[in-house]
Amino acid sequence: MQLIQGEDTAMEKIWAPWRIEYILQGYVGDCLFCDVLKAGDDQKNLVLERSGSCIVMFNKFPYNNGHLMVAPVRHVSDFDCLTDDELLCSSKLVRKWSAILKRVMKPEGFNIGLNIGKTAGAGFAGHLHYHIVPRWNGDTNFMPVTAGVKVLSESLEASYERLSGALKEYTEGGGC
Repeated sequence: MQLIQGEDTAMEKIWAPWRIEYILQGYVGDCLFCDVLKAGDDQKNLVLERSGSCIVMFNKFPYNNGHLMVAPVRHVSDFDCLTDDELLCSSKLVRKWSAILKRVMKPEGFNIGLNIGKTAGAGFAGHLHYHIVPRWNGDTNFMPVTAGVKVLSESLEASYERLSGALKEYTEGGGC
């Protein structure tokens, strides 16, 4: 941390250099989800599971530790265009991964939802995806509000290792 002196106040600066890639260029490619599906290197791309017609992966620029995304394999942007299989598969994966996150990260709550269309806040409006964001009491404090900084306590790689290991336990243990 660095202390910066102003006219009548002092402000602490916390560096979050991993955000600069997203800030400066955003995503470089056609579609994040389609590109990840084609790439096949699931660990590098932080893909936790490919299941039937859907995929589960980490958000590379998360709102909180453990921020996951669930998306259909098919490139589809409209909720009412999902097939019954895609709707069921995505719902089951949201349920499954929120249960795994509960066991591993012990959040006190979740924000789970869809942003459909750019106006609604979808960063990738062309490919529908759910967000699963674990929440803890006090995780939204003065930092994001006043400084525009979010403090994440664990690297994406470390979270990936913990959650991918928990998937095996979840599967072997039969779920809930």
